[in-house]
Amino acid sequence: RVLELVWQSHKPLGAYDILAVLSEQDGRRAAPPTVYRALDFLLENGLVHRIASLNAFIGCSHPEHVHQGQFLICRVCHVAIELEQSSISDAIINSAKGVGFTVETQTVEVVGLCGTCRSAA
Repeated sequence: RVLELVWQSHKPLGAYDILAVLSEQDGRRAAPPTVYRALDFLLENGLVHRIASLNAFIGCSHPEHVHQGQFLICRVCHVAIELEQSSISDAIINSAKGVGFTVETQTVEVVGLCGTCRSAA
């Protein structure tokens, strides 16, 4: 159910947002550790990404293969758009190698305005 809720949302959801929906819509009284365990499992299996700046989770657009996440995050409505640009990942890896650093994982978060919010402004 946690995966379903995250994938249904077009915006990143925090664990407590998920808990609220579970109790509100499903009448379930899930405990925070249960939701966090489910989110950890989904992260480990590449089905969701964690947006650190929002302390929230979003469904992976490309769960069929392992990749590094790049996200465009609207500072007004908090919508997050996943990009999958290998050139960005490669640039980070190559720059890191140049200073003797080995990249293990990477998530790039770019904050700005989505088209809808930009039009509204």
